[in-house]
Amino acid sequence: MSVLTETRVEAVMTAPVETIPSDATIREAAEVMRDHDISALLVPGVDAGIFTSTDLRDAIADGRDPDQCRVADVMTTPVESVTAELRLGEVVAMLTTYGFNHLPVRDSDGDYVGIVSSTDIKERLAASVDE
Repeated sequence: MSVLTETRVEAVMTAPVETIPSDATIREAAEVMRDHDISALLVPGVDAGIFTSTDLRDAIADGRDPDQCRVADVMTTPVESVTAELRLGEVVAMLTTYGFNHLPVRDSDGDYVGIVSSTDIKERLAASVDE
């Protein structure tokens, strides 16, 4: 069996999930990402979203003021998510199909518990080669 069919998301995800309110500025979001050394934040709420370093880059490149532009203005919504029990192969398929680099992870109660990224998966695959 391979790492992709044996390994569950919970083994590689970043937890706990870091969040940012939708009304925060993109500068505030960038500071949270820098302070936690991460590249994505969950934006909780009824219409949950995800704010990534790509959203930040695109907003700045488009000339938006980081102190005026709100996370809600540039985040991706609705957000796709996966369960902690899902196998990595299924996550890879989702990332590829949707063109995402991050997927929030939910537990069996539907609560957000982490984020899995393409980098998390690459690191796990690289580690399995060394084993």
